[in-house]
Amino acid sequence: MAKRKIAVLTGAGVSAESGISTFRDNGGLWDRFDPQVVASIQGWHQDRKLLLDFYNLRRAQLADVEPNAAHKAIAALEDDYDVTVITQNVDNLHERAGSTRIIHLHGELTKVRPESGIYDRTYSEAEVFDIGYEPVHLGDKAPNGSQLRPHIVWFGEAVPKIEQAIDIVSRADILLIIGTSLSVYPAAGLYRYAPPQAPIYIIDPQDVPIHDSRITHIRSVASAGMARFRELIG
Repeated sequence: MAKRKIAVLTGAGVSAESGISTFRDNGGLWDRFDPQVVASIQGWHQDRKLLLDFYNLRRAQLADVEPNAAHKAIAALEDDYDVTVITQNVDNLHERAGSTRIIHLHGELTKVRPESGIYDRTYSEAEVFDIGYEPVHLGDKAPNGSQLRPHIVWFGEAVPKIEQAIDIVSRADILLIIGTSLSVYPAAGLYRYAPPQAPIYIIDPQDVPIHDSRITHIRSVASAGMARFRELIG
């Protein structure tokens, strides 16, 4: 018998218990850094060194944190379900926890690619490569001779994997949403593609800005919320 499909949409809140700052909560990254400077394509054009330094710092911080109980519980769902994680996070904690099918909507912090593709918003997956936790400096070049840039989807850029994510959600038996403010599009609209019969579970200690009769809201941090989610689905 085929396993039921669970699509898991995660945001910064799933990594908060690992010590990675969220973005929009009080004290989050956007309180300390202007997203129009460090998370936009315009910011890259204006000051490449500033953005390289910012993401070098975030990459170094990632090396010092570990997956938390929520990441591990999501990975453990694969024992009983067909699970695909769709994450807005750029960390690699889902991978390190053992999840095997992951769609990174907003890129990956440990990867880089040449900047040459940014003008037409396209790039080849063959151009993307993993650098682990190493820094990238101004003047570091890709094989094609152009400056290396973080493999991050910034504000002002297309989200190449959104169609793939829509397909996964549209075929899910259960949609689980964890730790996302549901305020960044197009990811925030993914829940609308869940089949009419699919229940939607949201794990977040805060109110969520969507209303749907299928939603069960588990008001908890990610780790405790995952334990409750397992109880609810059996």
